[in-house]
Amino acid sequence: MGSGVALFTLSLLLATHQVHSAIGVNWGTVSFHKLRPSTVVDLLKANKITKVKLFDANPDALRALMGTGIQVMIGIPNEMLSTFSSDLFVQQNLSRFMGKGGADIRYVAVGNEPFLTGYNGEFQNYVVPAMLNLQQSLVKANLASYVKLVVPCNADAYESNVPSQGIFRPELTQIMTQLVSFLNSNGSPFVVNIYPFLSLYENSDFPQDYAFFEGSSHPVLDGPNAYYNAFDGNFDTLVAALTKLGYGQMPIVIGEIGWPTDGALGANLTAARVFNQGLINHLLSNKGTPLRPGSPPEDVYLFGLLDEGAKSTLPGNFERHWGIFSFDGQAKYRLNLGVGNRGLKNAENVEYLPSRWCVAHPSRDMAQVADHLRVACSEADCTTLDEGGSCSQLGEKDNISYAFNSYYQLKLQNEKSCDFDGLGMVTFLDPSVGDCRFLVGVTDKDSSSGAELMARWDVYNICIGVVVWALLM
Repeated sequence: MGSGVALFTLSLLLATHQVHSAIGVNWGTVSFHKLRPSTVVDLLKANKITKVKLFDANPDALRALMGTGIQVMIGIPNEMLSTFSSDLFVQQNLSRFMGKGGADIRYVAVGNEPFLTGYNGEFQNYVVPAMLNLQQSLVKANLASYVKLVVPCNADAYESNVPSQGIFRPELTQIMTQLVSFLNSNGSPFVVNIYPFLSLYENSDFPQDYAFFEGSSHPVLDGPNAYYNAFDGNFDTLVAALTKLGYGQMPIVIGEIGWPTDGALGANLTAARVFNQGLINHLLSNKGTPLRPGSPPEDVYLFGLLDEGAKSTLPGNFERHWGIFSFDGQAKYRLNLGVGNRGLKNAENVEYLPSRWCVAHPSRDMAQVADHLRVACSEADCTTLDEGGSCSQLGEKDNISYAFNSYYQLKLQNEKSCDFDGLGMVTFLDPSVGDCRFLVGVTDKDSSSGAELMARWDVYNICIGVVVWALLM
C-alpha cells in the first residue's frame, strides 16, 4: 500500500495440530472519523486478537496496548529511512514502552514496500543501512534477542511466468541477497504483501475464479504442479526466488492481503467475505502450497481492520473500503476467524456524534449545487457514489444529500457546514437508502470532551427543520 500511510496490523492466533499460524488484519488510521485507541484495543480483545502491527510507532496506540499481552509490530515510514536516528528511535519507540506491564513489541518494519516499482528506487538504497544501524541500537538496548527487524515487500519485487521460475527483479538481486542474508542471520521472516484483487482489477484478462479459493477453471500448470488460486501461485513464486538465493526455507509472513467492499466493480461485501473466508479456511486446512506442502505462512495479515475514508484514491476509490469493519468498528459481514468466535464482534462504547444528518433541502432548486458538491467531495469521502459503489444507484437529490452529509459529519456537525447557501438542511430522519449508508461521525475523545467538540445547536430550530422535512417529503 502507499508509503507513509499510518497503519496498524492485527493478528488472530489460529491453532492447528501441525504448525503455529496466525491471521492478521491491518488497522489503518488514515480516517476522518477515528475511534479511540482504547476502543480499538477492546475490539481486538473481543475478537481474540493476539498480535497487532503498527506501520508507525503511534504512542497513543502503544499506550493502549500496554499490559494487554497483544504482540506488536511497529514501523518506520519510507520517508524516515534516510534521516532517522536509530538510537533515538529505539529509545523513544521501544525501550520506553516495553518492560513488565508494557507493550509486547516483537518486530520493527523498516519501511513499507520500499522496493515498489512506482518509487523508482527512491528508498531502496536506505533500507539495508537503516537495518544495520537499527540492529546495533537494539543490541545496545539489550533488545536484539527479542525484537526482530523485517521489511514488508510488495509482490512486484519478484517475477515469473510460472511459480517455479520465480526470481527477484534483476535490479534488486544484490540488495535482496543482502536483505535475506540479514533476515536469516537474525531469525526474521520475509514479509510480502499479496493482492489478488489488484491483479483482477488491473487486468481484464485475469480469470476471476483464480483470484478466490473455490477452485479455478483456469489453473496455472507448472510441471507436475497445478495452481488453482492466485495466492498459492504468488507465494510459491516468492519461495522459488528465495530458493535461487539459497534461502528456500526462510519463513514467510504475508503482511497484507484482503478484498475491498466498495469503490469499484467487483469490490463488494459478498466478494470480500468469500475471499477472506476462503483464505482463512485455506490456512486452517494446513495444506500449504505445492512448493511448501503442509507449511502455510507463519502469519497472514488481512487488509484491513477499519475503513479509511481519508486515504488517497489515486490507486482507486476502493482504497477507502478495505476494512472488515466499517470506520466505527461495526462488522460489515460474517467472518469466522478460526479463534472460537463464529463471527466478528462489533466495537462497543463508540462515541458517536448526535443522530442527525445534513440533506438537500427538498423544496430548493439545486441548479447551482455543482460548486458545493465539488467542495464537499474534495474534503469528505464520496467514493461510494461513483460507478461500482454501494451508493452509485441513488437519484440526483439523494446524491446531493450524501455529499452534503459526508461533509457535515467531517466538520463534526458544525451548523454552518450544512448551509450550502441555503441548499442544505439538518434532519433527524436517517436518509440511508438500501445498502447505501449515510454515516454519523464518531469522536476519538471521551464522553465529556466529545460533547465539547459537538457543534452547538438551537434545538428549537432543529425540530422545526425536521418538521419541514417531513411535511415536504
